[in-house]
Amino acid sequence: MSKPSIYGLTLDQLAAWLAEHGHKKSRALQIWNALYRERVTEFSAMTEVKQGCRDLLAEHFAIETLEEHTRQESADGTIKFLFRLQDGNLIETVLMRHKFGLSVCVTTQVGCNIGCSFCASGLLRKSRDLTSGEIVGQVMKVQLHLDRRQRDELVTHIVVMGIGEPFDNFEHMSNFIRVIRDHKGLAIGPRHITVSTSGLVPKIREFADSDLGTNLAISLHAPNNEIRTQIMKINRAYPIEPLMEAIDYYLEKTNRRITLEYILLRDINDQPEHALELAQLVGSRRNLANVNLIPYNPVDEHSQYQRSSKETITAFYDTLKKNNISCSVRLEHGVDIDAACGQLRSKQIRSERERSAEVN
Repeated sequence: MSKPSIYGLTLDQLAAWLAEHGHKKSRALQIWNALYRERVTEFSAMTEVKQGCRDLLAEHFAIETLEEHTRQESADGTIKFLFRLQDGNLIETVLMRHKFGLSVCVTTQVGCNIGCSFCASGLLRKSRDLTSGEIVGQVMKVQLHLDRRQRDELVTHIVVMGIGEPFDNFEHMSNFIRVIRDHKGLAIGPRHITVSTSGLVPKIREFADSDLGTNLAISLHAPNNEIRTQIMKINRAYPIEPLMEAIDYYLEKTNRRITLEYILLRDINDQPEHALELAQLVGSRRNLANVNLIPYNPVDEHSQYQRSSKETITAFYDTLKKNNISCSVRLEHGVDIDAACGQLRSKQIRSERERSAEVN
C-alpha cells in the first residue's frame, strides 16, 4: 500500500503528529528544514534528526510520490512535466520563466469535471482529487530539477491553474498554500500565489473569508450568459449574475485586485460588441479588476474553436482600454511544445491506449 507524502503536512500538523507518536514537537522544525531547505529526498538523509524518528517517518510517509514520465522543454525556457502518481495516473506541471522570476503552474485534480468546451484539461473526466502532498510534490519536483542544474534558481511564484478545478478540491488546495507559503520552508509569499477558478460561487465566498491571502483569478471567458453557457457548462449552475455578486463580496472583503481571465475564440466572443459588453459588465469594479486576454491554443479535439487573429485581439484590447478597463494580453509560453493545459497528458494517455489496443 502506498504511503502519503509528508509534503502534505503543514509545520503545525507535523509537530502535532510527532507529539501523538511520542516525539518532541520541536523535532518538526529539523524535519521541515531538511525537506524544504536541504531538500532531501530520503528520510535517511535527515542527519540532524534522530534515527528513531527517521525510522518512524519512513514507516508512515513517503517524500517523493511523483515520478517524472515525460519532460518537454521549449526554446523560451518553459518546461512542461508529465508526472506519474503512485496509482499510475498522469498529471501535468509547468515551469515558466518571467522577468520577475520562475513560476510553476500546478495541477489539483486527475482530470476535470467542469466541462469547458474549449479546454484540453476536460477531455478526460476527473477520476480523483490530488492530495495536498501531491500538489506540493509538483513544486518540489520542479525545484529539485532546478537544483540539479546548479544555477542557484528558486521557484518564486505559483499559479494554481493546471488540470482540474482548484475550488472543487478546496481543502487540499488550501493546505497546499499553507505549506508553500510558510516562511520557514519554501517561503513563497501569498502575493506570489494565484488561484484560478471557473466560478464556483460558494467557494469564492469561502476563499474571501479564509486566511490564505493569495491572488484570485476568475475564468470568465464571456460577457453574457448566452455565450458563457455555450462554452462553459458551469454557467448553468452559477450564471454571471451570482458570479459577479460573489466577486463583489470578495472585493469588499479583501480589497484585493482580481483577475478576470478571458480566452478569445474566433467569431464567438472576440467581436467589438463583446468587448463593449465586457466593459459594461466590469463597470464599477474597474478599480480592482484586470482583464487578462488569452490567445487560444487550438486543441485537435475541439476543432470548432479557432484562435483569434492578432488584429482582432488588438482591437478587443483597445476597446477595453478606451472604456477605462485595465487589461493585458497574456504573454505566451511554450508555444513550440504542447501549449494547452492538459494537452500533453491527453496525448500520452491516448497513445498508451492505442498501443494497448494494438497488443491486444
